[in-house]
Amino acid sequence: MLYKNPYIEQCIEGSFSMLKDLPEKEKEQLIQNHTYTIFRKGEIIFQEGEKPAGIFCLSFGKVKVFKEGIGGRDQIIRMVRPQGLLGYSAVIMGCPYKSTAVALEESAACIFEKNTFMKLLRHNPDLSMQMMRMMAVDLTFSNERTVSLTQKHIRGRLAESLIVLRDTYGFENDGKTIKAYVSREDLASLSNMTTSNAIRTLSMFATESVIALEGKKIKIVDTGKLEKISHLG
Repeated sequence: MLYKNPYIEQCIEGSFSMLKDLPEKEKEQLIQNHTYTIFRKGEIIFQEGEKPAGIFCLSFGKVKVFKEGIGGRDQIIRMVRPQGLLGYSAVIMGCPYKSTAVALEESAACIFEKNTFMKLLRHNPDLSMQMMRMMAVDLTFSNERTVSLTQKHIRGRLAESLIVLRDTYGFENDGKTIKAYVSREDLASLSNMTTSNAIRTLSMFATESVIALEGKKIKIVDTGKLEKISHLG
């Protein structure tokens, strides 16, 4: 199949895409009913309260999804990697977006028209089951994070967030450096703590040779110890 949009192939055929096993006819329906947008670092992809126009699939880049809390303090609730879907809950529920998505780096996303996607869900049981499974995984993750962020101490929360980044984006070629260069502010938001506490705790982890720091790059030096800190909370 030839793709006029250079970004759609990742979303349709990528190894992590839930759309890769769709029949060719249904893939063609998505291709005929989509648009794509390139987002600069820091640019809003969609905003809480907006009406959804479609379901986003990240072709490349990294995205954070967050909710604004009391006093304008953001809480990151999800990190998205390429071929991940965004905004699907609002489309399925038929309501405005309940969170905001922002590009952490230059990113591209394909936007599948909502009526077309919903029609596929109604007529393709396998796709519906995959969506339900994905939403169940997201709900389980959200529930576990709620407990962690309210019951773990600062060290445990930050260690868990580093593990979340590792599991979401993987490592650089050295097998140790997390392949996501997030700001200290975003790391704090992901860990439900102040930026100053995040900076201080990162420095402690570096002093203890759990991690190594190089600018925004974070290298996990002792995986076992990091996981132990996260587990003990």
